[in-house]
Amino acid sequence: MGSSTVRISDDTLKILREIANQAGKPMQEILDKAIEEYRRKQFLIEANKAYANLKNNPQKWQEELKERKEWDSTLADGLEDK
Repeated sequence: MGSSTVRISDDTLKILREIANQAGKPMQEILDKAIEEYRRKQFLIEANKAYANLKNNPQKWQEELKERKEWDSTLADGLEDK
């Protein structure tokens, strides 16, 4: 893993140190986890926007519902979980 320098404000550094000290973990680990959580949150926000846009388009929404119904039929395809 490479190393890079990123500038953060003094206030952010202070908070990062406090969190790391409380958790007993390195600041890098806390920062990595925070960024991953932010990435996941942004992914869900974008997915929700796309879903809302789909629902707001009656034709596309009907196509989605039809496709779901087709997929639901695969649940009864006779194959059992192993």
